[in-house]
Amino acid sequence: MASEIKCVINDTKTGKSYSKTIENTILSGRKINEIVTGNILGLTGYEFKITGGSDSAGFPMRPEVPTVQRKRLLVQNSIGVRIKRKGMFKRKTVRGNTIGPQTAQVNLAVAKHGTKSIQELLNPEAPKEDAKAEEKK
Repeated sequence: MASEIKCVINDTKTGKSYSKTIENTILSGRKINEIVTGNILGLTGYEFKITGGSDSAGFPMRPEVPTVQRKRLLVQNSIGVRIKRKGMFKRKTVRGNTIGPQTAQVNLAVAKHGTKSIQELLNPEAPKEDAKAEEKK
């Protein structure tokens, strides 16, 4: 049985996010900040930038860690860490920047928009927002 990844797609024009579940093998080996085509997600005409993610235990992916495994880093305030005292470091467990079999969730941002909206492609039966706005008037 192939594991699945939950893709959270952020539409940069509208500011809305959409969720889509795909097989893990489709994005396996890709890294943070890579551009992927929308065809692999079923969204033709789109291009997406991988901006982050997390593994099955909830550890965040870090772009500067070039591996698939978890690492324990000594870090200040950044991804996965919130420290209130000035100058304090903390050792935190993080996941590397490469998507692997343990990756549970990937964040994607739209780099290039297609002709149809993401909402139309993912939910074809859902009503459009413009129709709702016209009904209120």
